[in-house]
Formats: sequence, C-alpha cells, structure tokens
Amino acid sequence: MTVLQGGATLGTMEYRRLGSSGMYVSEITYGNWITHGSQVEQEAAVKCVRAAFDCGITSFDTADVYAGTRAETVLGKALKGVKRESYELFTKVYWPTGPGKNDRGLSRKHIMESVHASLKRLQTDHIDLYQFHRFDYETPLEESLSAFDDLIRQGKVMYIGFSEWNADQISSALKIQDSQGYTRLVSSQPQYSMLWRVIESKVDPLCRAEGIGHIVWSPIAQGALTGKYLPGSKPPKGSRATDKKGGANMISRWMNDEVLSAVQRLKPIADGEGLTLAQLAVAWVLQNPNVSSAIIGATKPAQIRENVKASGVKLSSETMRAIDDVLGKLPERDPAKTVSPQPRA
Repeated sequence: MTVLQGGATLGTMEYRRLGSSGMYVSEITYGNWITHGSQVEQEAAVKCVRAAFDCGITSFDTADVYAGTRAETVLGKALKGVKRESYELFTKVYWPTGPGKNDRGLSRKHIMESVHASLKRLQTDHIDLYQFHRFDYETPLEESLSAFDDLIRQGKVMYIGFSEWNADQISSALKIQDSQGYTRLVSSQPQYSMLWRVIESKVDPLCRAEGIGHIVWSPIAQGALTGKYLPGSKPPKGSRATDKKGGANMISRWMNDEVLSAVQRLKPIADGEGLTLAQLAVAWVLQNPNVSSAIIGATKPAQIRENVKASGVKLSSETMRAIDDVLGKLPERDPAKTVSPQPRA
C-alpha cells in the first residue's frame, strides 16, 4: 500500500461484499453503459475489458437496453474465453428493447424473454446479478418479484437487485419477498456522486438496515468531475459531452459555469491527496461503507488504469469537509429526484 502526499492511502484493487450476500465484488466495476456499441468499436472494447482484468476488476455491468442491445453482445464477445468463475456479471431489464408493447417493463413475459436474450448475447448460462432497471407502475410488483425468484431457482440468476427505486418501492418489495418466502433483493444501483446525493436521506439508510449494498453509477457525474470540461470553453472533441448518441444529453445538467468552476476549485484538494479529480470523485463515493462498488466507463484502457487507483483510497474527514465546502449548495439532494417513468416507458 502506498501513502500519497496528502495522507490518502493508495492500494491495489480491494473487494467488498455485495450487501449482506456472500458474493464479493471489486470496488470498481467496469460498465459499458453508452460506450460499447456507441463510441467504442469491438476491438477497443476487448482491450478495455482486458485492461480491467489486469487492474483487478472482476465485476462487469451492462444492460439489455444499452446501445440498443449491442452493448451486451460486445461484452459477451470481450469476455469469451475468460474463466466464468473469475468474474461477476451484472445486467438489467425494464427499458424498451423493441417496438412492441411487451418489449419493455417488468411483466413476467418480458422478464423471461429478456433474460434469455441477455444470456444469449452475453454467451453465458447464468447472470450473477439481475436487476430491475426501473420501477414498473403497470405491472403488479408481486408478478415481477415472482419472476425474479423463479430465475434464481432455475439457476439462471444468482442475485437480484434494482436501479433507481425510491424508499417506498424498496420497502414494498421486501415485504412481499418476506411474506412469500422469495429470495431478497441485495443490490441497489443508484446514481451517486459528489454532485448527486439524492439517496442519502432515505434510500441509503433503508438499504443499510436491510442489507442492500449500492453499486453506484456515474460517480464522476458523466465526466463533469474529471475537470476536463472548463467553464466558458467548448467540450473537448470526442468527449462524452459531444456524443450525440446519448452522452451529451446525460451530462448536460452539469455543463454550466457555476458547476464547472466549482470542479476546478476541487483540483487543489485532489492535488493535495496525490489524486486526479476523477480518482478523487470515485474515492469519494467509496468512503460510504454501504457502497459495494463504483461503476466506471471508459473508451480507452488508460482511463481504466487511472480510475482504478481510487480503490483502497482512504480520505480524511478534513478532506471530505473541504469537498463539501467547495461544492456548497450545488449537489442535488432531493430524494424525490429518484423517479421511474409513469406510465411505463
């Protein structure tokens, strides 16, 4: 383990249990949301996956909807030949994967059809973590939970979770699972970063109490916390903010001078810890003990090698307070921002 100049400690990849389950995941998960099938060609994707393994990453996150199902196909090809027991594979179901009314949502029909399509694209016989990608207001919750429980009993899915559910939805699901004897949810996949803290008041305390661990997405706020976007300047060519296939829309909420100026004021803090701004952002979410893993995306192997250095970093309480002082009221904290489409997407 290395001690950095500001007192932060930098180690090799570390691993945490996923909630109260017995499965360990790497503190950094490699995710191919937006990237595979959109920005990155197959050859480059394979290089990124290999770099992830070389850095100690064993957890890989995708979803049926990413890049119009192409992301799962690309990841499946990239993982081909790798010993299946050596990694944890996460995917999700909910968003539309076709034009039909039943090509979306959390009905038993769509869940069963979607999981089989995902298994085929990923070239595997089981998924380690299968997640509800949003809450479905048009399907009885019992129906969705029953389908997931059946998949576990069939051996096609090992563990189950959800993404972007609010506290009431989580509580309702757990009550049904306990009353029916279903396998419990063990994973939450919320957006979480220095700038987006909506889980902290309700979802996070509930998950801690119920043994549900977070696998957080967008810890660097779609790239806004990297410092590469400067106030008053156009986004760099090839960056996510210029990706019209999805990236630009997602990062747009942070592309204003007030936020970008605050991010630049975080640089002395990062420098003092011997970290880049991106490493500081990822390390920040990992200071929450209920975060099992932070998802990073990358278009180049070098980005992975840099971001994984956030694993094992311990930030002092003084550093955490300094970050809060710089950001002030900029972080979004309203729990009502955790929403799912109503009616169904």
